Amino acid sequence: MPPKGKESRSKDVVTREYTINLHKRIHKASFKKRAPKAVDQIREFAKKAMGTSDVRLDVKLNKAVWSKGIKNVPFRVRVVISRRRNDDEDAKEEMYSFVTVAEDQNIKGKGTVIVQDA
Repeated sequence: MPPKGKESRSKDVVTREYTINLHKRIHKASFKKRAPKAVDQIREFAKKAMGTSDVRLDVKLNKAVWSKGIKNVPFRVRVVISRRRNDDEDAKEEMYSFVTVAEDQNIKGKGTVIVQDA
C-alpha cells in the first residue's frame, strides 16, 4: 500500500520497451504448442510488468510470433507495452496493457527503455 497522500505508480499511463526471451519461456513445449504458448507467455509477461490483468495483444505482434510457423518461434522478440486508461464504463479495471511489436528488432545491448510519448 502506498504511503498516505501518495498515488500508486500502477495508475500512471506509461509506455515501455522490453526484450522478451521466448526461448526460455517455451522450453520443453511440444512442437504443436510452441507458438500458442509463446503468445500466452507474452501476455503473462505484460501482466507482471504492468500490473494489469487486462492485456491486449496487437495483430502485428501475433504475426511476428507466428512468422516462422507453429514450431519455430523466434528466440527473442522486442515489444512495446503501454499501460492505458480504460474508457469502458463497465470495465473491471481502470487500466489495461496494450502490447505491440517494436519497430527496431535489433536486440543487442538494449535493456528496458521508457518510451516518451510525443
